[in-house]
Amino acid sequence: MDRVIYIAMTGAREITRQQAAVSHNLANISTHGFKQALSVLRALPVVGDGAKTRAFVLETTPRTDYSPGIIQQTGRSLDVAVRGDGWLAVQDAQGKEAYTRAGQLEINQNGVLQTLDGLTVLGDSGPITVPPDQEVAIAQDGTVSSIPIGQNLNAVSIAGRLKLVKPAEADLVRGEDGLFRQNNGQSAAADASVTVVSGALESSNVNPAEALVNMISLARQFETQMRVLRSAEDNHKSGDKILALR
Repeated sequence: MDRVIYIAMTGAREITRQQAAVSHNLANISTHGFKQALSVLRALPVVGDGAKTRAFVLETTPRTDYSPGIIQQTGRSLDVAVRGDGWLAVQDAQGKEAYTRAGQLEINQNGVLQTLDGLTVLGDSGPITVPPDQEVAIAQDGTVSSIPIGQNLNAVSIAGRLKLVKPAEADLVRGEDGLFRQNNGQSAAADASVTVVSGALESSNVNPAEALVNMISLARQFETQMRVLRSAEDNHKSGDKILALR
């Protein structure tokens, strides 16, 4: 009896967490470069005093689907999409290095290249600064060039090169801010094999139809766990009645 109660109770709890993860994925369908979260449940025995038959359900270590999204052309010179494996290096809110595939960039009032969320984009030698009144172009290898407005190509100057990295997927963890970092806390080395597509953005890799089906499936699983708990309660009451007759 207690095994049924523990598994159903903890199963219902973990299913609500899975529903939250799927809801988060659905909410980011339109977020450029977003990677959907994955999770799996497993049953574990309860360690400690009490009946040895007790077991509970626990979510395994959350994983991430790193499959690439679709590259969509925008025609905007400051938009970049990472081609294949790789990441853009940015500076997080604590000033540390983190990684993203959201390549919708802009130049702030101080001429610093940033993401749309205001995070400083890192180059091979630190933040990239562009002089005012410049047209910006980003090459396939991440080189950021600027041309004074109205001038010819002879006036091109190099502002820097995007720091593009390719750490192993197993070494990456997603932070609460949606950025990725290496699990050892170290900064990844720049990788010259990583390239970008200028004037384009990568779409989210969330499949909306699959996510909606998953939400329906989780709702049914939650209801099943509730029915199991109700059945356990009914069996308990029936057992009490039989004992009372004795």
